[in-house]
Amino acid sequence: MSQGETAVLFSVLSSKPMEGEDPLEELRALCDTAGVEVRGTLTQVRTNPVGSTYLGKGKVQELKELIEETGASLAICDSELSPVQGRNLEKLLGVRIVDRSELILAIFADHAQTKQARLQVELARRQYELPRLKRMWTHLHRERGGTGAMGGMGEKQIEVDRRLMKGQISTLKKRLKEIEKRRSREVRSRGKQFRVSLVGYTNAGKSSLMNRLTGAQVLAEDQLFATLDTRTRRWDLGEGRQVLLSDTVGFIRKIPHHLVASFHATLSEALEADLLLVVADASDLDVESKLQAVHQVLESIGAGEKEQLLVFNKMDLLKGSRQLPLLKGPFPGAIPVSAYSGEGLDLLTQRVREVADSHSKDLWIEVPYEEGQILALLREKATVLAEEFENQGIRMKVRISPAMLASLESRGIRRLPA
Repeated sequence: MSQGETAVLFSVLSSKPMEGEDPLEELRALCDTAGVEVRGTLTQVRTNPVGSTYLGKGKVQELKELIEETGASLAICDSELSPVQGRNLEKLLGVRIVDRSELILAIFADHAQTKQARLQVELARRQYELPRLKRMWTHLHRERGGTGAMGGMGEKQIEVDRRLMKGQISTLKKRLKEIEKRRSREVRSRGKQFRVSLVGYTNAGKSSLMNRLTGAQVLAEDQLFATLDTRTRRWDLGEGRQVLLSDTVGFIRKIPHHLVASFHATLSEALEADLLLVVADASDLDVESKLQAVHQVLESIGAGEKEQLLVFNKMDLLKGSRQLPLLKGPFPGAIPVSAYSGEGLDLLTQRVREVADSHSKDLWIEVPYEEGQILALLREKATVLAEEFENQGIRMKVRISPAMLASLESRGIRRLPA
């Protein structure tokens, strides 16, 4: 699949959409991000997709006519198709079939900037392609002008490719596991600083919010999955308080399970965080169901019980809108902000500072003068509230986490009476 291709979209719906609702809106946005022009859509309401062709016989014929009428080069499904469904539809429709998972993978491949992100995308792609090798070979066979079945040689080659791909998957998993271990060591090396992660549905404005809060220049674009790599920056909360703020890959409904598994190293930033800022687009009429999707992904990676603050971004788009009263009812504790105008950021900073302070203790310790590394660590990673220079060392009043206190005590640093 390449930029500039044309497509018709299709999907099976479990119920009839409400008036004015576009059930393929998100798929359209994914196509836009991938550079694919949408020329038509087709939906079918039925309890379950057909096992062999996804759509019913009559709808398959309708889809074939729509493809011929629009001249589309692709047909894109809003669900993940089984290998059999994809293979049968390609035979019946005469064009390449792309499902939701393959489309998302193509976008991820285009946006991956770091070695880790590229490895994660490659692993997800291999895991997606492994059960679809026969269909891929059939497609290649047709492109080369072949007709009918591939024959014995083709079947043998599929088995060879299957073994090769399994080996590649194993190698990629090992390399990503090494990266994950290294990231874990890096997290520990940051000391015991309070860590905050931005999580949320894709295109909720997390990167723009991070830029506003930290002064960083993280890529912020109005498209899906602009951010695939985790970035961490210092966030000055004022009153001598700093925390580490991380941006993460955006979530989406019906995210392929192999993508979640492949991006575990990136999503682990959310697992390591002390606080999650769940960012949602306040102007999105579908915000409730998208928040549900976010919480489902958090649950699936084991971060569902983390302390959270809900942040409604893009409040500048709600001036005069009837959406605002609708948000206050179900989400009374949400913090309204605008990364664009700066509205509400002081309140957000205050709330995060309150949470961070609740995880810390103010206490006096004594650090010998010769412990230069510990002094440097405290001045960089903790909040130093007062210093008194004594004969044997420096008496310091510091605000630190219980974990950091335990680390200092294991290195012989004494806690003093208040």
